Amino acid sequence: MALKDTLLRIFTWWSGSTVSLDLYTKRHGTLVGTDEFGNRYYRANGPLIDPSVGPERRWVIYNGEAEASKVPPGWRGWLSHTVDVAPSEETYVPREWQKPHEENLTGTAAAYRPRGSQLSYGLRPAATGDYVPWRPGE
Repeated sequence: MALKDTLLRIFTWWSGSTVSLDLYTKRHGTLVGTDEFGNRYYRANGPLIDPSVGPERRWVIYNGEAEASKVPPGWRGWLSHTVDVAPSEETYVPREWQKPHEENLTGTAAAYRPRGSQLSYGLRPAATGDYVPWRPGE
């Protein structure tokens, strides 16, 4: 590992797991499962130190940049204690009408930009002619 990668793991949390998170996970975490994006989900071993966090502590280590919209709905429900059973422990088969999960691309270069948007490429379409600007005195 290069010096830059080591420094990034020590001082930044948005580019993956930090060294302290890896140490905490090795000491206190049990791997529950992974999703199709490569994110890994953990639960705490043993009793809780702080009862305000809920029945058990659960966390995710993102594969790459830390972006909450990368977490699929089943895992989001498990992380927020909405459901007790992790998606890796159940036999759920999605319906044929359900679309696969996609992360939110807003603010990225791959964001949706409709035709006519100031951020889209190309020329803006011509006005339709039904707009009449207001002029004082008319």
